Amino acid sequence: MTDNVNSVKIARRTSYHHGTLRDALIEAARAVLEERGPDAFSLREAARRAGVSPAAPGHHFGDARGLLTALATVTSRSFGDALEQADVGCDRIARLRAQGIAYVRFALAHRPAFDLIWRRGLVDAEDAELKAANQRAFLILDRVVRGEDAAGASPCEADAAASLAAWAMVHGFAQLALSGVFGAGEGAAERAVDALLPAVLDRLAL
Repeated sequence: MTDNVNSVKIARRTSYHHGTLRDALIEAARAVLEERGPDAFSLREAARRAGVSPAAPGHHFGDARGLLTALATVTSRSFGDALEQADVGCDRIARLRAQGIAYVRFALAHRPAFDLIWRRGLVDAEDAELKAANQRAFLILDRVVRGEDAAGASPCEADAAASLAAWAMVHGFAQLALSGVFGAGEGAAERAVDALLPAVLDRLAL
C-alpha cells in the first residue's frame, strides 16, 4: 500500500527543463492573474499551479514582482506582434485605423495581463527586457503615424507629439472599453471598437 501511495505522489510531480519551467511559471502566473486580478496575485499559487515547490519561482524571478515583470514582458511582446500584424498596406490612415483596432482588441482579449503592463507598482518598469518590449510596441505605432514604410522611408513630417496623441487616444479608448462604457453585453465593446474607433482616429490632425 505504501509503495502505491508513493508511486502516485511521484506521478503527480512535474518534470521541467530549466527553460520550460520558466515558461510554465509565467503561464501559471497568467492563470492566477486572470482569476484573481493583479492586486490579489499569489506567488505560492502560481508555483502550485505549475506543479513545483513554493521556492521554485525564486530561482528564476526572485519574487512576485519579478514573475509579474516577466509576464508583462511576454504580454508586451505579443502586444507588439499584434500591432505589427495589423500594419499592412500603404495608406497611412487605413494603417492607423487597423492598428488602433488591433490595439483595443488585444486589450479586450487579454484584460488582466494587458493591465499589468501599465501597473508600475507591481512590475519593475526599469527592467531592460520590459522596457525594450514596451518601446518596440510604441515604435510600431510611431512608424504608422509618421507614415514610414517597411524600409523606414517616411514622406511625412509628423513629430513625436503626433505619435503621443495617437497613443493617448487609442489607449484611452481601450480603457473606456475595458471599463464597460460601451456596454457590458457580450461583444458590445468589440462592436464599439469597429464602429467608433476609426471615426475617433479620423479626428487626429495627422
